[in-house]
Parts: sequence; C-alpha cells; structure tokens
Amino acid sequence: MPADTRTAPAATLVPARRTASPWVLMYHSVAEFTDPAEDPYGITVTPAALEAQLLWLRSRGLRGVSVGELLRARAAGRAAGLVGLTFDDGYTDYLTRALPLLRRHDCTSTLFVLPGRLGVDNVWDPLGPRKSLLTAEGIREVAAAGQEIGSHGLLHQDLTATADDVLQQELRGSRELIRELTGTLPTGFCYPYGHLDARVVDATRAAGYGYACAIDPGRLAGLHALPRTHVSQADGAGRLRVKQLRHRVQELRRAVQR
Repeated sequence: MPADTRTAPAATLVPARRTASPWVLMYHSVAEFTDPAEDPYGITVTPAALEAQLLWLRSRGLRGVSVGELLRARAAGRAAGLVGLTFDDGYTDYLTRALPLLRRHDCTSTLFVLPGRLGVDNVWDPLGPRKSLLTAEGIREVAAAGQEIGSHGLLHQDLTATADDVLQQELRGSRELIRELTGTLPTGFCYPYGHLDARVVDATRAAGYGYACAIDPGRLAGLHALPRTHVSQADGAGRLRVKQLRHRVQELRRAVQR
C-alpha cells in the first residue's frame, strides 16, 4: 500500500528530478466585511468567497492540501490534482472561519504562525484593521485538526533587513517554540512580506526547514523559495483560471532562465 502523503517524513520532500514549482495559493484572513476600506491590504476573504474558491478547485478536479503534503506527494509522483493552500500570520479567524470550510471540502492547508506574537494582533499593519492572532491553545487545536503548522518567524519582520543574530532567532527560535507548542518541529517556513535574498534563503535551509514559501522569488525560486499566488475577495472562477494559467507561464519562463 502506498505511503500516506500526510504523514510521510520531511526527508521525502525532494523530488527525484528538478521540476517546476507547484501551484500554491496564498491566503491570510477569513472574515466578514462589506467595505473595501476594511481591507486596505487586500488580505481578507469572506467565508462565502473562500467556499466558492474551494468549490471552483473541486470543479476542476483539484483538491487543496498543505504544502508539506503537496511536496511529499510530488516526490512520490502522486501530486496530480493537488494544489497547495497556505494561510499567513495565524489569525484567530482561521480556526473559526477557515477550518470548518476546509474540513467540509476535504482539504488541508498550511498555517504559518508567529510564536512570538501569541494572542495579540497584527501590529505590523499600520493601516489595520486590528485582527487577533491565535493563542498557544488555538495553534494546538489547529494542529490537532490535522492541519500543518509552519513558521512565519517570531515577530513578522523583514528578514532581509535583520542582523545575523536576529535572523537566526527568527528562524531557529521560532522553530523551537513551535515544537514546544505542538510537539513537532515545523517543516515549512514563510518569509514575512515575501521579502527574501540569498542570505535569508541560505539561512532558512541551514536552520533545518524542508521548504519555504515566498511570493515572487524570481531567480531564487526553488524548494526554499516557493512562489505563491495571492488570492483575494475578488477572485471568482474567471480570475482564478487566469491566475492558474499565469502560474504555468511563469514556471515556463523560470525553466528557460535556469
């Protein structure tokens, strides 16, 4: 019987040969709002929009899974029909709004959390609105529900602007704190703001992470700089299809540049 890709060890993340990056979708907060001014950074989708987007994936024969699960399946040659789902920052509404929908549609995801900001809010967003972050118990509840917990660093800092000792604490310190919370060392990391450079990517790899998520990493794209597609409230079926095609075109361009 084939190994369960949800529980396969992190060592199996690397495919036998170099391939294009998988399609990974990037979410943040899932909450009700009506006025665009309530979402100045375009990082919130309503529960109804998220459900419609998950249904669109299903209608095209796709299923959303955590990045760890996706990469293990790719390494085993069994990733057809899988799309990565990620949620950055670790908002409380992931537990109350997103998780029930993921379960309803038989999806998993990766939640990137900030163990240095447990139970507070998104102070790094000057325009707001203030959104509460998960407590330690909330993170444990998400992990117990079968979702992957990854690190987003300690404090949501631009790692390219940090000194080496701070960078190590953000990478290694956050990883150890998550192990204390969940009992498991996280395999995945997500670069705050999507900012990265060669130094940060090398340090992330050296810190023991099996993969890392970016946004548009350019020539640094790879297992420790996975590109992702931002999903917004405005993304219905047509826009999602365009974004899927755009991802394929970008991967072809990266292949030419390698």
